[in-house]
Amino acid sequence: MTTGWNFHELYLWHETGNAAQFFQPSLTIEPGEHAENAATKRRFRNLMEVSGLTEKLSKIASVPVSEDDLALFHDRDYIGRIKMLSDGRGGDASYLTPFGHGSYEIACLAAGGTAAVMDAVLSGDVDNGYALVRPPGHHAEHAQGMGFCLFGNVPVAILKNRAKHGFGRVATVDWDVHHGNGTQSAFYADPSVLTISIHQDGLYPHDSGFHRERGEGKGEGYNINVPLPAGSGHGAYISVFERIVLPALHRYKPDLIVVPSGFDASAADPLGRMMLHSGSYREMTRMLMQAADDLCGGRLTMSHEGGYSAAYVPYCGLAVMEQLSGIRTDIDDPFLPVFEAYAGQPLQPHQAAAIARAEELVGGIG
Repeated sequence: MTTGWNFHELYLWHETGNAAQFFQPSLTIEPGEHAENAATKRRFRNLMEVSGLTEKLSKIASVPVSEDDLALFHDRDYIGRIKMLSDGRGGDASYLTPFGHGSYEIACLAAGGTAAVMDAVLSGDVDNGYALVRPPGHHAEHAQGMGFCLFGNVPVAILKNRAKHGFGRVATVDWDVHHGNGTQSAFYADPSVLTISIHQDGLYPHDSGFHRERGEGKGEGYNINVPLPAGSGHGAYISVFERIVLPALHRYKPDLIVVPSGFDASAADPLGRMMLHSGSYREMTRMLMQAADDLCGGRLTMSHEGGYSAAYVPYCGLAVMEQLSGIRTDIDDPFLPVFEAYAGQPLQPHQAAAIARAEELVGGIG
């Protein structure tokens, strides 16, 4: 098994500025650290190095996407506005999505890193791969950035690689705690991309991620949202995979599986209220790898999204990378026994009821 790994130091140089979590400082809001800062990504990279796993992976270089690549998904006026502000002192992509000088180039590099890993998987250079990119992308829409995201890393990568490789069907499985509204919007009328989002119900964006959002036109039935109650843990997520994700994938039969990979559904995350642990991410990765082996020659690629616990993101990330590569390191997750022992980790009746409602959507896949 060969696993690709993409990282670039410039990802960490994307500047989100001072904030109290995500609100800008004012006379009534004390300056602090923005939630979307470099620490979680840096510490993930650092733990990978300390574990010795990095040197056993196939390193994939970042090649920035062009403005034409971005325009496969994004409005050119929006692209131009982000570039203009980035050439100056920065600005805001819409609301509470700040960026600094040079962030346009870094965002192009992040989308390019995602595209490069996908290209390597589709070309057969690696079996699977992970792009540890920043800024994230799954909230960015056609003409606006949202939720700390400037450009849609995964949609741009899919559209760019579809033009190159000519594949027929792609499935995205977004396990970030927030709804993947941007990825959904990119392919809402497109039956050649199945979009699945598992997220905390009504968290962010508040007005999206509902069961009724099933796609439109030829794409109707090819968008599945699984909004879970706050407090859902390992049992609920594994049930979602068994009852919704895997049956949907087998019904759809994709040529490639893509994961917008956020680790903010963990029990330690400050911007979510779920209870996953590194073992959960390891098991979900294992299940997707098995599906990819059964359906599309093992082709599985992941692009980093959210995750705001600097202490815990690295252990979730390492678990995923160990599973992808088939290499176990000597690093143990010190938090794992604590989070596994949390009351409510098994599937609860109200969670099972929510899953059953979403399960009905699988039959809509043509």
